[in-house]
Amino acid sequence: MCGLTGFIDFARHTAEDVLRERAEAMSETLRHRGPDDDGVWVDADAGVAMGFRRLSIIDLSDMGHQPMVSSSGRYVIVFNGEVYNFRELRDALAPAGARFTGSSDTEVILEAIQAWGLEAAVRSFVGMFAIALWDREEQTLHLVRDRIGVKPLYWGRQGNLLLFGSELKALRAHPDWRPEIDRDALVAYFRHAYVPAPFSIYRGIVKLMPGTIVSIGPDGTDQTTTYWSLAAQLEAGGADPLDATEDEAADRLDQLLRESVELRMVSDVPLGAFLSGGIDSSTVVAQMQALSPQPVKTFTIGFEDDTFNEAKDAKRVAEHLGTDHTELYVRPGEAQDIIPRLSEWYDEPFADASQIPTALVSELARRDVTVSLSGDGGDELFGGYERYVQGRDIWARIQAIPAPARPVVGALMRTIPVGAWNTILSLVPAHLTPGQKGRTMHWLAGNLMSGNFNELFHRLVSIWDAPETLVLGAREAKSPVWDGERQGDTIERMMYLDSVTYLPDDILAKLDRASMAFSLEARDPLLDHRLFDFAWRLPVDYRVRGDKGKWLLRQVLGRYVPSELTERPKQGFSLPIGDWLRGPLRGWAENLLSETRLAEDGMLNPAAVGTAWKGLLKRNSATDARIWSVLMFQAWRARW
Repeated sequence: MCGLTGFIDFARHTAEDVLRERAEAMSETLRHRGPDDDGVWVDADAGVAMGFRRLSIIDLSDMGHQPMVSSSGRYVIVFNGEVYNFRELRDALAPAGARFTGSSDTEVILEAIQAWGLEAAVRSFVGMFAIALWDREEQTLHLVRDRIGVKPLYWGRQGNLLLFGSELKALRAHPDWRPEIDRDALVAYFRHAYVPAPFSIYRGIVKLMPGTIVSIGPDGTDQTTTYWSLAAQLEAGGADPLDATEDEAADRLDQLLRESVELRMVSDVPLGAFLSGGIDSSTVVAQMQALSPQPVKTFTIGFEDDTFNEAKDAKRVAEHLGTDHTELYVRPGEAQDIIPRLSEWYDEPFADASQIPTALVSELARRDVTVSLSGDGGDELFGGYERYVQGRDIWARIQAIPAPARPVVGALMRTIPVGAWNTILSLVPAHLTPGQKGRTMHWLAGNLMSGNFNELFHRLVSIWDAPETLVLGAREAKSPVWDGERQGDTIERMMYLDSVTYLPDDILAKLDRASMAFSLEARDPLLDHRLFDFAWRLPVDYRVRGDKGKWLLRQVLGRYVPSELTERPKQGFSLPIGDWLRGPLRGWAENLLSETRLAEDGMLNPAAVGTAWKGLLKRNSATDARIWSVLMFQAWRARW
């Protein structure tokens, strides 16, 4: 895992030493991503400079140094990530005359591009990667991102400059950087708690979409190529569904998981795994331990409050599998101490509060290993989120109401105040009513306004239901994946939308920034694209059966770990954010949320923020995430 950056100055009148100095300054901001080595490559005539910070994982020698020039001299590359099947590719390239001086995957990438062309080579890669490739012959810069979006890559233009980098802080380090907050993207942030791709928080700077290549020619024009898309895999899976018994499907999944984990255990440095004791991480660790002759190192963060503590479950799984397990119980104050550092690590507004325990477990693992495997992706692949069942059932009930009547019913439900709903529902047995009675009824009324399923799901995943009321003078920037509506099973539609939005923009961004903050490489075996190809050929009930997700994954895990050790309500990395903000963090929060400060900034509506803050103080749980999103934006703005 590393950090890359660079730029093209299309004015082409800057001296070589100045270009080099600027690239060095940009790459220095990424030292945390790569503390082991650094390098810069410059072509002054073309106005190109590329910088790199290396975290040495494969081939620890100088033969893995980047930027790296191909054996032909045509290509120069900076590359963040891993191509796990590099040894297989190396063997395939040898008969064609390729010669290698080292044993790094970077060298294999270059020779594959030289031999097969860029797009064909990228299609052959199994891994996670962000690549910047300069073609000296064509005077063209190619930017490439992996299929699922595990590795980040920002790029954009400012005047005569084209800038790119693994993190926004690298772009900011260029002396001609002129940032402008994109208010429309900010509205989208307040809906999702992250800025959805392709947008970034800055106007004119975008995230490269997963599975794409953008090529920028010598005249500055760009062309985008999609070499892999989940939508195409869905169509292919529908056209060729898996014809297999449940046992045969479990056997095939077991084999694919084993192959994926084995590839991701290739490392020249110490390796371990995060273990929560849930289905996904337990499956990954079970496969690792089955492959390893030594006890696998596993790591878990624990909390004294049992409501948020997964450490006991993880310990039982670790004991059963025989791993070398490390757990660290964190006091609330220690977790809170992380908060001031978040805006440094997440240099774009980001408000998934599980960023805190993710950082803590990354810091713990880095004490003993340089690479750690994670279980991310299982929910999107195998239907693990509770909202999938919830969304399916809500949509079924909505469709039972004639379409013309839905907005009328919704409007009538909203005319009854929250307090009145509370009084009415207090007359009904508690087990038949929702927890937040009146507020839930208003939420359900809003769902009736949904014109199609995409609109409903958008509401289900929203932090702020109407974020335009929060950001002054803005209209929400909507990711193109929300346009139109896919046909088919409602659960599959939700899994698809999560896989192309929430997974890369929240889950993977969270893990990348948290792990890289401590120079730890995180690998995700469940995100092998061949597992996606397999999963989307499965019948829906092989993934979600009744009200329980991950059915097939559970069958495979049961071969290694007794179900009683992993079968429990889904918990995730949750924290008592509301209690902290009402208690020890109240002063910090009120400073960032003060009406005077908000009014002077001119970015957010003080009245909307104030209403949400009052709701949090009254223990309205729906406002916890909303206020956290505002605090993370305010803290980010104060830092950057």
